[in-house]
Amino acid sequence: MHLIRDLASHQLDTMKKWIVTCTLILIATGVFGQNSADSFIDFQKSLPRPSEAMLHKEDTLRRQFAAKGLKWPASNIYIRSFKYDSQLEVWVKNERKEAFKLFKTYKVCALAGSLGPKRLEGDYQVPEGFYYINEFNPKSNYHLSLGLNYPNASDRLLSDSARPGGDIYIHGSCVTVGCIPVMNDQIEELYILAAHAKDKGQEFIPVHIYPIRYSNKKSVAFLAGLTKSDASLKAFAETLETVYDHFEITRQLPVVMTNGNGHYVFDGLSKKVAPPPKIKKAPVQHRYRNITNLVDVVNQWPEFPGGGQNFLSYLEKMGNALAGTLPDGRKKAYVQIEFIVDTDGTPTNFKMIKGVNEEFDDELITVLEKMPLWKPAILKDQPVAKKMKQNFLIE
Repeated sequence: MHLIRDLASHQLDTMKKWIVTCTLILIATGVFGQNSADSFIDFQKSLPRPSEAMLHKEDTLRRQFAAKGLKWPASNIYIRSFKYDSQLEVWVKNERKEAFKLFKTYKVCALAGSLGPKRLEGDYQVPEGFYYINEFNPKSNYHLSLGLNYPNASDRLLSDSARPGGDIYIHGSCVTVGCIPVMNDQIEELYILAAHAKDKGQEFIPVHIYPIRYSNKKSVAFLAGLTKSDASLKAFAETLETVYDHFEITRQLPVVMTNGNGHYVFDGLSKKVAPPPKIKKAPVQHRYRNITNLVDVVNQWPEFPGGGQNFLSYLEKMGNALAGTLPDGRKKAYVQIEFIVDTDGTPTNFKMIKGVNEEFDDELITVLEKMPLWKPAILKDQPVAKKMKQNFLIE
């Protein structure tokens, strides 16, 4: 009988030790230990490294937000990284329908592997594709870290089934074997921004990882050479570019899904995915200036950043991004716009000469008003306002 009691007591002690050990592990990684009455930010402030980071960085972030006219803290953040260009951007907004605004660009300070997706454990590849933050690690070996949900649904189908790899993070310490490393003071800022967004209810913070910045000619040329003899890699990079282009034009993110073959499909971008029902919106008050000194003849025409070819490329990408919003049954549309490039380079007074319908035209003008500043027209060495007309294809 004593033997049975001793054995039972030993098993109970062993179980208690196991429970304590597991709890300590979960607390250390930030998975468990948060009091249900505390906010996520309060919990992070109870941890040594996040608390110290907030003490040193939060006031600086507040001032940087204020300088850019942004509301602190952001309710939604979006992170995108460009492998070849070694850059990581943070975009922010506070309302779901609001356009994202760029807060800051960080330098990725080390790179492992080459361009292309991660497909095998130990290949030292940084993943490429569409992910989200699924872990806050306040006791990382690399100062602080934010875990990514690699392998995602696409990776699980296209990567090695037995050894796809894992443990992909954005982290500090500037070393890597397949993660996205930044300097310690930078990961502190990223950690704080992400923690505040999670605290405000953003459960899935998107992180898009691209092989290149598709607007950089040098990067595009490098990728073209790399994929010249690799059709599958070229197709994969072009799929990612679809979302890059969509965001560049709209400053909104599409819904990303994975089909049965492991390929990405997008709500509003892929013909395979039915777009959501459209709700008729109230007319938007567009940018308008009272310009009375328009001229017909100039010494130098207005110039879009990078020149005329860049303007045509901009319109082509915008046309591709907006094709999914055409009325049902329409696959393409030829439109003609009229606008004025004012003396300060601002494109304004947009008018549809040939459009689609009132709702689509209104949305198109809203997007066009986000185009960058031009170099104004010049007459007798002075900037002047000039009216422009342009045809382009929505397809």
